[in-house]
Amino acid sequence: MTLLHTLLAERPWLLADGATGTNLFARGLAHGDAPELWNVEAPDKVRAHYRDFIEAGCDIVLTNTFGGTANRLKLHGAQDRVYELNKAAAGLLAQEIAAAGHAVVCAGSVGPTGDLFQPLGPLSHEDGVAAFAEQMRGLKDGGAEAAWIETMSSVEEFTAALDAAETVGLPAVCTLSFDTNGRTMMGVTPTEFVRAMHARAVRPVAFGGNCGTGAADLLVGLLSMRDAVASDDVIVTKANCGIPEYVDGAIRYNGTPRLMADYAILARDAGARIIGGCCGTQPEHIRAMRAALETHAKGAVPTLEQVIGKLGQLTGKTADILGGAGPADAGSRAGRRRRRA
Repeated sequence: MTLLHTLLAERPWLLADGATGTNLFARGLAHGDAPELWNVEAPDKVRAHYRDFIEAGCDIVLTNTFGGTANRLKLHGAQDRVYELNKAAAGLLAQEIAAAGHAVVCAGSVGPTGDLFQPLGPLSHEDGVAAFAEQMRGLKDGGAEAAWIETMSSVEEFTAALDAAETVGLPAVCTLSFDTNGRTMMGVTPTEFVRAMHARAVRPVAFGGNCGTGAADLLVGLLSMRDAVASDDVIVTKANCGIPEYVDGAIRYNGTPRLMADYAILARDAGARIIGGCCGTQPEHIRAMRAALETHAKGAVPTLEQVIGKLGQLTGKTADILGGAGPADAGSRAGRRRRRA
């Protein structure tokens, strides 16, 4: 039993953290630079980032390793530093958790390789497993208690990542990024994802969605899973903080603490047990989410109209996955980001 298993057995919900990239940019990380290099070049800033989310009330904090495979690090000439950078990231988080003096899960963030898997691209299943396993060994040796596999879009890639977690001996959490039409970039629907998780001999501890577009779209994806999930499934939702907008030469997310608090309550009512934020989500949003969840008694599953009323219009054709199109703003596709910004 890991700490994640223990907390899930004891608590009806757990609060995960928010954005990594957005908050490191605010600390001076330059766009285009590898955040993972900061694990050894600016460890105090990475520790401060972790500390902010621990103090905001998170039960789960992710390491600064989203692009930590050799496939991604080679873009920065750091492909030979996979183990070093991932171990350092997890070690810094483990130190902050120890200093906090209360239970927080150290979760090793594992993002996409950036390469296409066969037959659409050059990456074989075996090479994908090897790349993810190399990263996960560093995370585990640094103190990570789970592999947090996130922002995936293809069956081939999340299968390789989950197989790697089994190889390394880390329990896994797996989330996909569902696009504005209720599917991932590679066409996987939420229901197909649930079935893929159920088909595995060793299921992940939890699974669900992250990133994509706004909170409303991700919740609709969660609602569409409901007929396929089993009673013992632990569902995760980590939504972006509103919709990205280009303001004064930078991408900013328009979600307020109130909007994210409403999202957290709706997510809990929809059946999620692990709730957090993704791109644009700052500690102030997490504090509001924590306060809302602590005072909320789980209610009825929200309707599409209630989601839209609280969180705003859907984008594209997301509502189609619930069997009918609701109000939608088809012009919001811009700004979708592949990194946990």
